[in-house]
Amino acid sequence: MNGIFCSLRRLSVTYGRNRAAALDRIDLDIKTGERLAIVGESGSGKSTLARALAGLLPEGAKVGGEMFWPALGHLPRPGRDFGFVLQDPGVSLNPVLTLGEQIAEGARRHLSLGWKQAYSRAEELLQRVRMPQPDKAMRAFPHQLSGGQRQRVAIAAAIAAKPALLIADEATSALDVVVQAEIVRLLDGLVREDGMTLLFITHDIALASGFVDRIAVFHNARLVETGAVRSVLSSPASDYTAALIASHRDLTTPPLIAGGPP
Repeated sequence: MNGIFCSLRRLSVTYGRNRAAALDRIDLDIKTGERLAIVGESGSGKSTLARALAGLLPEGAKVGGEMFWPALGHLPRPGRDFGFVLQDPGVSLNPVLTLGEQIAEGARRHLSLGWKQAYSRAEELLQRVRMPQPDKAMRAFPHQLSGGQRQRVAIAAAIAAKPALLIADEATSALDVVVQAEIVRLLDGLVREDGMTLLFITHDIALASGFVDRIAVFHNARLVETGAVRSVLSSPASDYTAALIASHRDLTTPPLIAGGPP
């Protein structure tokens, strides 16, 4: 890991007439090439952080503080400098476009490829995310796939333009535990192969601890603790982190499951 990819200083996000805080004065550095997990319960500010980074906050949100991008040297370009994998690919994927069209569009737009080259890249990406029969999948529609397969397509679309940062926002929470493990292994492999920085957002500290480098714990819109995985799990600095850890029976065994269903 070389240097800082993104630096947040007193980042705050508020909503509504009463300006309820969704993020409260967050100071956090994301290192270039690291796999950082953002963990915490629902409503703790995890997804708001992801959307703030990606410039996808809803209208009416008020943002305070500063974000710096030293590794890029410029403001991030959505779709080009970062890819975004949402929780529900059934919503994020377009139901009336084929999988090939949806993946190729990002490559065509951001890499200045012609459609023929973009389609070739889309099929290559479907192979990389281990989609069965990628040539056939190119012509399929999202409703013809399982939840795990749709998430693979969403990941392929997110990395189509070769982003430097991949944001996975609860990308495994709607999947069963076996498919969760497969998706985590897939993300881990892609990030390592392409040298991407990964922001893995989850409420499941056990799942995250099996493959990330560092954990940042959020609670009530605040960052309560951050550190290396082993340090956070063995010596949590906050009562909230200790409670998250205690909610899982065993964090000593990596949650990645070998094999798959027959």
